[in-house]
Amino acid sequence: NHGLQQEAEQWASHCESVSLDLGVKFQCINVNAQKVNGKSLEEIAREARYSAFKTLVDKQDVLLLAQHREDQMETVLLQLFRGAGVKGLSGMPLSAVFGAGEMLRPFLDVSKNEIICYAEENKLQWIEDPSNKSDEFDRNFLRNQIIPQLKGRWPALDKTIARSARHCAKSESISQELAKQLLNNVFNESDQTLDIIELLDLETDQQQLVIRQWFHAMKLRMPSEKKVEKILSEVVQSKTSANPKIQEQGRYVKRYRNKLYCLNQATIDQVVENKAWPNEERQIDLNNGFSLTRESSLDGIPKTLWHKSEISIKFREGSEKIKLPGRKGHHSLKNLFQEKAIPPWERSQIPLIYLNDQLAAISDLWISADFYSVDKVECYQLNYIAGYLD
Repeated sequence: NHGLQQEAEQWASHCESVSLDLGVKFQCINVNAQKVNGKSLEEIAREARYSAFKTLVDKQDVLLLAQHREDQMETVLLQLFRGAGVKGLSGMPLSAVFGAGEMLRPFLDVSKNEIICYAEENKLQWIEDPSNKSDEFDRNFLRNQIIPQLKGRWPALDKTIARSARHCAKSESISQELAKQLLNNVFNESDQTLDIIELLDLETDQQQLVIRQWFHAMKLRMPSEKKVEKILSEVVQSKTSANPKIQEQGRYVKRYRNKLYCLNQATIDQVVENKAWPNEERQIDLNNGFSLTRESSLDGIPKTLWHKSEISIKFREGSEKIKLPGRKGHHSLKNLFQEKAIPPWERSQIPLIYLNDQLAAISDLWISADFYSVDKVECYQLNYIAGYLD
């Protein structure tokens, strides 16, 4: 129930009545489909109901949707007018993985007229959504104003467009297989990045295919042609010393040392906070979604020193240096991070552990020579862990 029409509650009652007559379990879910900037009301309503459907579909469940052949024709034409590629021109699939189960559209090759005739012959009662008459929405304008003229000239238009959609779907399937192979050749599983050198060895159209498939693999919408071209020209092809970024779907696309990253914008922009770490506590949770823990070890920071010190967690300001065991002199954090190939955007999030206001450790990466001990006393080693522990 989108709640967009005054009659919405009556429609819900009608559906409940039909379900009772059929002996089928009925459930009504209210969704929030209020319009927001940058999205049409149609898009918002569709996303809201599909999100609700996903909460109900478990393994081995099948969600049946009632789109028919004319719905498919409208979808393909709308995609065409938006400049869609082969994927968009494939229209709605007959079947697809959905949530934990599957989605089927059994009426997709059945005409609207056939459905109406069946309903009338069997004396079925149905409700027409009054908003279908409003040409304010693109689909309604197409249905009410454009398609009747097109079908006046080409009566079998719905069948021929459905056939074209099937051809496009086959081409898209082949393209997807190629895209997966190309992506596998440049993809780094460990950090979900792309190898820029390998990527640049591909033809331009293959590079575009890989970028789109990369987004798809991350469960994101495939970016537009314009955005893909921008990623390639401004990020992939930029100088290695540059630090460009492109925003897309709440992500930053950035490069570092010949790797292409797609990063959660909220994580990168997170403002980290200094915290005191009570020395009797094994674990401290940081506001960036990570935890620091201390574990007993034969080397590290002596336990006696730890427990008589005031411990604080701070974050990089830019001038910090540290002396490391077995190495001469003091080293700047910048140089150490470069040695470890830690991307610049991660460096400000890495916790610095201070004992009595002296830098004792950098996350679980390095311990200062002034605080490090081995094989003499019981010690603590630090672990920096993604996600809070129970």
